Order: sequence, then C-alpha cells, then structure tokens
Amino acid sequence: MNTHAKARHAATVVLLRPQHPEGFEVFLTRRPRAMDFLGGAYVFPGGSVRDEDCAEGILKRCRGLSPQDARTILRTELSPELSLAHWVAGIRELFEEVGVLLCVAESGAPVDTNQDGLRERWSGKRLQLIDGSLAFLALLESEGILCDAGGLRYFSHWRTPEEFATRFDTRFYLAALPAGQEPLSTSEEVAHSLWVTPDEALRLCESGRLPMIFPTFSALRTLADFDSLERLFEEYRVG
Repeated sequence: MNTHAKARHAATVVLLRPQHPEGFEVFLTRRPRAMDFLGGAYVFPGGSVRDEDCAEGILKRCRGLSPQDARTILRTELSPELSLAHWVAGIRELFEEVGVLLCVAESGAPVDTNQDGLRERWSGKRLQLIDGSLAFLALLESEGILCDAGGLRYFSHWRTPEEFATRFDTRFYLAALPAGQEPLSTSEEVAHSLWVTPDEALRLCESGRLPMIFPTFSALRTLADFDSLERLFEEYRVG
C-alpha cells in the first residue's frame, strides 16, 4: 500500500522594495547546501506553521486581520485560527531568517526603528528565538508591538507533490520592506542573499546562476508582469 507524507502547513514571504527610478526588487535567499530540504536553492524567506502561531495570545496580537477574515481570504476549510496562524508564521519566519519584523506599535502607529538600542535589542531577541530561549509572543509583549497582519497580502498557494518525502502546503504572501529596516545578508539559514528585479532573477535562473524550484520561478514570472509596487498591491489587496 502506498503511503504519502502529510504536507505541513507553511508560509513564505516575498519581500519587496521600490527600485528607482521605476520598478521594484524582490529579496531572495540561498539556503545552505548542507540543508536536507532545498539545500543550495534560492527561495523566499519562510517556514512551517507552528502550534504556537495558532495560540490565542498571539492571534490577539495581530493587527489588520481577524481569524475569520484570514479564512475567507485563503478560501479554505482550515479553522479561522489556523488560517490567521499562516500570517503569524510568515512574520515570525521572516524575522528569524533575515531580521525584518513586520509589526506596528500597540497604538497602530509605525515602529520607529531609529530609537536608541532598538535594533541591537531586536538582534539579540532574534537569536533567542532561534535557540528557543524566547517565544515569539513574549518578544511581541516585551516590545509592546503587534504583528502587522494587514501588511501581508495573500499571493498564491503551493503544495509539494505526493511523491516527495518532505512535503509542505505553503501560502505565499507579499510584503513591502518596512521603512528603516534592512534584511540580513546572511544568517543561520541563509548562505547568500540578494535584491533583484523579477526579470533579472528569471534570467539568472535560466542561465543556471540562481537555482530555484518551480513555485519560486512561477512567483517571479507573475511579479515580472507588474511595473510598480503600486500596481502589484492594487491587484493583490489585503482583503
């Protein structure tokens, strides 16, 4: 009898920034070659949805989207809580992998990342998240911030084919790079990274210089059809 591995829920964030004088760039990261899954491939930051991402406390610290809204956007039979947890997972994974935190103050105002000591404090807490000595909810509470769920726009849905031993059921999201923040060029899960236009990323992939799996290539192919972030975000609204 054939048995197939169950696909794990996951979230991926396509981080974007304007390119001057026109157009935009995407942020791609290369996974270390030693990694069992997609080692050496260029991907967008992301990872599995964890049980903690569904917890009541952390869902209450999401701004801009309710659990039921999340379920409606995903058009899924998943529970409202698990639906919104995909947004939480994307935000958490983006911070863990490249140090970009999509958040707002509890008042709803943008967070001033230039305030004294904030960047150093966040850097230390990112490392604590990775080693398991700090929970994401505890980080949000200690910093007095909320997940900016409204800043993530649902983009696409991909599921690893059944013949693969490791499978993911992944939602892709679009997000603009927050003002005052820059992603890490390397980290524990990132061997190399680059900002690149979708068109150039596709050319580099076709030349063999940017190895990637089909969902990444397909996302870039779709993004290449837009000439500005404004038009892209108009097409992919939050709700």
